[in-house]
Amino acid sequence: MNTEPVNAYEKSSFKRDRPVTLVLLILISAILFFGTLSAIILSFSNHTPYISYGNKIGVIPIDGIIKNSDKIIEQLADFRKNKKIKAIILRINSPGGGVGPSQEIYKETIRTAKTKKVIASLGSIAASGGYYIASAADKIIANPGTLTGSIGVIMEFIRVEELLDKIGVQFRVIKSGEFKDIGSPSRKMTDKEKKLLQDVIEDIKEQFVNAVAQGRNMQREKVLEIADGRIFSGKKAKALGLIDSLGNFRDAVDLAKEMVHIEGEAKLIFPEKKGRSFIWDLLFEGLFDSVSSKINQAYGPIEYRWNGGFGISNN
Repeated sequence: MNTEPVNAYEKSSFKRDRPVTLVLLILISAILFFGTLSAIILSFSNHTPYISYGNKIGVIPIDGIIKNSDKIIEQLADFRKNKKIKAIILRINSPGGGVGPSQEIYKETIRTAKTKKVIASLGSIAASGGYYIASAADKIIANPGTLTGSIGVIMEFIRVEELLDKIGVQFRVIKSGEFKDIGSPSRKMTDKEKKLLQDVIEDIKEQFVNAVAQGRNMQREKVLEIADGRIFSGKKAKALGLIDSLGNFRDAVDLAKEMVHIEGEAKLIFPEKKGRSFIWDLLFEGLFDSVSSKINQAYGPIEYRWNGGFGISNN
């Protein structure tokens, strides 16, 4: 056992270090406490971590195939509740997508437009379901060369019965009703099945036409005349009354400022990205959307989607 006495200098140095260590511990604890408290407050007040000073315009991107509406609806609700956000811009670059998600975002946009101005800014493409959503906004602005329109519905099925015959594979289906396996890739579709699906398509097309007529305050007959799936340039769409003006995203910002009487610069607020990294979004998101679309097509989903958009297929 070491029994050497501690000299006076060492005792003095130890005593001097104790207050410094204590102060550092208190400082670190305070930083952790207030950092955690701030994060909790932000999580309850809004999902986007920004300080609420000055006039702000919320910007919600809608990119790629519309497969799920939850995120967009949440962002619309968050911006709608935030009193510092005076207007909302939907920045749309989409060929459309699922009928249900497109209709859900449309309805939430209508709800939001009752309390805040909503402007749809169309990028390179805003067709079918993309335009369906835009039609709910107070104003629509697009580039002259934007591809838009494509009012209609599409359902695609894959057929592999000949391939199955060649490799000697057969399907045996036991079903509770005549139409239970409608659209099966292992056999030809009957005339009755085609008629049934066409009736469904026409019903959902009517819903699209009515939504555009309501959102754009157009006569239903006028919308019906161009609801055959054709696409239009932004310039042609303006002549038809499908959009309000021609311009880019900055023009949409200026329009939003004018509509809510913001003078000077406005702070643009984008939703916080969660989950995936920037590298994933940059390299793999487009590939994931394309592959996902092709897989979905094999099962014949009903979509508001232009078949030529982004090298994929809402007509």
